[in-house]
Amino acid sequence: MLKVIEYRDGNLVILDQRLLPSEEKYIICTTVEEVRDAIRELAVRGAPLIAIAAAYGVCVGLHQYKDPSKLDYIVSTLKSARPTAYNIFLILDKINEKLRNIKDFDVLVSLAEDEARRVHDEDKELCDSIAENGQKVIPDGAKIITYCNTGMLATGGIGTALGVIYKAFWKGKLERVYACETRPLLQGARLTAYELSKNGVPVKLISDNMISYLFSKERIDLAIVGADRIVRNGDVANKIGTYNLAVVCKHFGIPFYVAAPYTTIDLSLEKGEDIPIEERSDKEIKFIYGKQISPLNVDVWNPAFDVTPSELITGIITDKGIFRPDEIKYLYGK
Repeated sequence: MLKVIEYRDGNLVILDQRLLPSEEKYIICTTVEEVRDAIRELAVRGAPLIAIAAAYGVCVGLHQYKDPSKLDYIVSTLKSARPTAYNIFLILDKINEKLRNIKDFDVLVSLAEDEARRVHDEDKELCDSIAENGQKVIPDGAKIITYCNTGMLATGGIGTALGVIYKAFWKGKLERVYACETRPLLQGARLTAYELSKNGVPVKLISDNMISYLFSKERIDLAIVGADRIVRNGDVANKIGTYNLAVVCKHFGIPFYVAAPYTTIDLSLEKGEDIPIEERSDKEIKFIYGKQISPLNVDVWNPAFDVTPSELITGIITDKGIFRPDEIKYLYGK
C-alpha cells in the first residue's frame, strides 16, 4: 500500500485522501495550522490516523514556533480540528501531560518526536491485535459487510474492522467483502474498495440503500465496522449510516461487530447521547466532485456520525479481546 503519513524533519507529509482513488498526491504540512486543516478538511481521516497526525502535529508546531510556551496553543489548535473521534483528544492529552513541564526546547522537541513515533508504532500493534482477536468470529468462507473505511488508510497499521478482514483473507477464510459506498463523501466507494482491491481482497461495492435487499438475497455471515468513540454503556459513534446497518442486521439476525482500539474508548461519557456529533457543510451533500446535484436554496442536515445503541451490537473487538458492549466499562477503567 501507499505510505499514508510520514514525519520528516519537522514537517508532516500526508497522502491527500480527498483525491483518491483518481489521484495519489501528497501534501506537506509545515505548520500546526496546516495539520489542523488537513484533519478538518479530511485530507487525513480515520479516528486512529488523525490521532497519529495530531501527535506529529505537535512536533510540527514546536518546530514552527520554537517556543516551549506555545505547547498549550499547539495542542488546543489540533484539538479544534474535529469533535467526535476520541482518539485525538486522548493522545493529545497524554502528550501534553508528558511535555508540559519541559522548558529546554531541544529536549522538548526530542521527547515530542519520540512520543509521536511511539503513538504511531503502538497503533500498528493495536491493529495487529484487533485483527488476530477478530478471527474468533470469522467462519470459513465468510461473507462480510463493512461500512466506511477502517483500514490502512485510516490507521497506523492494517486497520481495525478492515484489519480483521485482511487477516481473514490472508488465512484463507474470506470469500467476499461487501463494501457500502458511504454517503455523502463515499469513503467506502473511494477508499475501502480502493485499498481492498489494491491488496487483492475480493470486494463487491454496493450503494448504502441496497443493504436490506442484499440481505434478503445473499448469505451474509457478519458485519464489522469501526468506531470513532465508544462510551461507558457500550454505545458507539461511527460514520453516519452505521446505525442503519446495525438495525438491518438486527432484523435479519446477522451479527454486528465493532472493531476499535482502547484509544477510542471514552469512559468519561455515560451514553451515546453525550457524544458530540460533528455537523459538516451542506456543500458535501449539494455537490459531488464540484458538480451541483441539488437546489442551492434547499435546507440540509449533514451530521458526519451517528450513534449505534449498544443493544444492536453483538460484540466489540478490541486489542484485548472480544467483549459485550456492557463489559467495556469494567475492562478499560473505573
